[in-house]
Amino acid sequence: MRCPFCAHDDTQVKDSRPTEDNASIRRRRQCSSCGARFTTFERVQLREVVVVKSGDRREPFDRSKLEQSIALASRKRGIDQERLDQLISGIQRQVETSGEAEVPSAHIGELVMEGLRQIDSVAYIRFASVYRDFSEARDFEEFASTVQQAAKE
Repeated sequence: MRCPFCAHDDTQVKDSRPTEDNASIRRRRQCSSCGARFTTFERVQLREVVVVKSGDRREPFDRSKLEQSIALASRKRGIDQERLDQLISGIQRQVETSGEAEVPSAHIGELVMEGLRQIDSVAYIRFASVYRDFSEARDFEEFASTVQQAAKE
């Protein structure tokens, strides 16, 4: 693995252990050239999945984009990181095991919304505001009222 600090090609694994959700392996590495230490994560990739975006643009599925959007929606909500990691891993697993080589971004968005709805209603509304492109305060009000009614039932 290439060192991110000096770009030297020779690094040594100093420690390996599974992550808390057992979905990946965390490796601590050290560069033999500059001595810098860094962490890498190794995950199973079942198949190369392509995400079909609006306008028929296609790009490879990127877990980090999923992590960023969920982190942004759940920022300052006090949600346990392990729970968010389980949500992200579950969505990734559903996408990769769907049997489809191409997955619409709308499908991934719906999976995120369903997961966030079960975890935190504010994070759910935040994500929905971007995903569904709310343009006015009224859009928030209407969506929040449907969330409140669903919570009562």
